Amino acid sequence: MHRLKSIQRARLRTLIAAGAAAGALLLILLWRPWQARQTVNLGPQQEVITLNPKMGVHTRLTDEVEEWKIKRTLEMVREMGAPWIVEYFPWGYIQPEPERWKWTHSDQIISHANRQGLTVVARLGFVPEWARPKESTPLYLDEEHFADFGRFAAEFAARYAGQVDYLIIWNEPNLALEWGYDHVDPAKYAEMLRVVYPMIKAANPDITVLAGALAPTLAPAGSQDAMNDLAYLQALYDAGAGPYFDMLAIHAYGWRFPPDEPAAADAVNYRRAELLREIMAANGDGDKQAMITEGGWNDHPRWTRAVRPGQRIAYTERAYEIAQDEWPWMTAVAMWAFRYPWDQKSYQDYFTFVDTEFEPKPIYEEIQRYAKEGPNAVADPALSASPSQNAGGQ
Repeated sequence: MHRLKSIQRARLRTLIAAGAAAGALLLILLWRPWQARQTVNLGPQQEVITLNPKMGVHTRLTDEVEEWKIKRTLEMVREMGAPWIVEYFPWGYIQPEPERWKWTHSDQIISHANRQGLTVVARLGFVPEWARPKESTPLYLDEEHFADFGRFAAEFAARYAGQVDYLIIWNEPNLALEWGYDHVDPAKYAEMLRVVYPMIKAANPDITVLAGALAPTLAPAGSQDAMNDLAYLQALYDAGAGPYFDMLAIHAYGWRFPPDEPAAADAVNYRRAELLREIMAANGDGDKQAMITEGGWNDHPRWTRAVRPGQRIAYTERAYEIAQDEWPWMTAVAMWAFRYPWDQKSYQDYFTFVDTEFEPKPIYEEIQRYAKEGPNAVADPALSASPSQNAGGQ
């Protein structure tokens, strides 16, 4: 009997110890996220040091839930020498219900970006469920809800007045995928601008509104999937969109072409941006600036539109240089994409400058060097050789 009681007491002590350990573990798990929220401070005001003030990157912090990772991402952008970021702020995340607003995440991104000395270009889109038909995608918006989108954009512009000076209205509306699988319709997008632009300007007269953000594509006339970006831009002007944007957002991917490949209507390359600029000038908008809000090259070893890693570095450096030296009408160039919150496990991972664990890729280190020292004095002629095949379009 005495031995049985001893065993029972030993088991009880073991259970108590196990319970205490489990409780301690639970407290640690609960404490760490709370502690992270409490200890991520903005830090001292920083300044971007660079020889090329037009350098930028498109960050992807939309789904980055940990604030320390937001801060570290933006620190690394500054340390690379890029003063500009483009970031996506989904309407459906911020206004999930008509009278409910969730600003915490966007507040974090913008506060940390400002503290790092970065200029934020905010891309707006992504329709909440209450503002679209059932079973439609978050990229579908009908005319009935243009004013609701305008209200959101105006609230955003007012909240971040003095912190965000640039807003992009929608993304790649010349692709059916990005237009909610609706028929691609420049006149409808022009009407969106006509409704939304005055609402934004009433809320914040100093903000710059960007339109376009068109996907570079060689889609033939009548395609159900896309509309050629050159034709789309002209159609926007024909629909009267000119007075309802302050700057044109351009997407300029190089695919397999080097950045000095001449612009051509039948090719997707970096200098295709010059053709869009010509359309602006022909329609009386020669005094407006443009900005590349997506662009760059990919170095996946097996993707048909990719280049070699060394080419990607040389092409990216040269692209920044072209914007600074040859394009006075180009405000900034934001390359896609700085870092993803998680691995995409596809060719998309080979657009990034930093991996998900914040390990810099060679392109990060070389662009950082370029920002400090200027263009590389020794160039490999093989890196600038034009590929023999047309890169095609999206």
